[in-house]
Amino acid sequence: MTTLPTARTQAKADRRAMLLASAARLFAERGFDRVSIEDLGSAAGVSGPAVYRHFPSKQAVLAALLVEVSENLNEGGRRVVSAAGSDADALRELIRFHVDFATANPDVIRVQDRDLDSLADDDRHAVRTLQRGYVELWVSVLANLQPTTDPAELRIRAHATFGLINSTPHSARPSPNTDIRPLLEQMAWAALVS
Repeated sequence: MTTLPTARTQAKADRRAMLLASAARLFAERGFDRVSIEDLGSAAGVSGPAVYRHFPSKQAVLAALLVEVSENLNEGGRRVVSAAGSDADALRELIRFHVDFATANPDVIRVQDRDLDSLADDDRHAVRTLQRGYVELWVSVLANLQPTTDPAELRIRAHATFGLINSTPHSARPSPNTDIRPLLEQMAWAALVS
């Protein structure tokens, strides 16, 4: 039986989520080193010292942001694959899943690109391990579709596809009249299976 969170527990979870969203935006705009605890608190509507109720340090905020997003990608990717009716469907849904992630989280991608090396060694190792697992999930689907292709080539295709999709925060300007998702999905499919 699942218990519902109390109002206080929910408020704390909401404040933590707000702090992480604010951190993603501020780190993306300024870089990890140029953001203070006071900046984080102010952006989330709390005092700087109140941040410490949720995270022991600014370093811990960065770690939570990047480790949690890597965990979510891994878990989400596994759910996509297990729900798919075929390997081709799994690949289409993985592409859609990653495009949705990239278009919804441009700040996190910028932070990952620029500030991964600002993580403590253990946290950086955790992120890299999770990322390798996510890549291997894609490689296993690709290997089922292309069993005679060298796994090293499939890994290159997967990494190139991530590069293509994850470049959107740097290259695609949001426009209310343009949905870049179909183009990204089409280009990703072509990169992976042609």
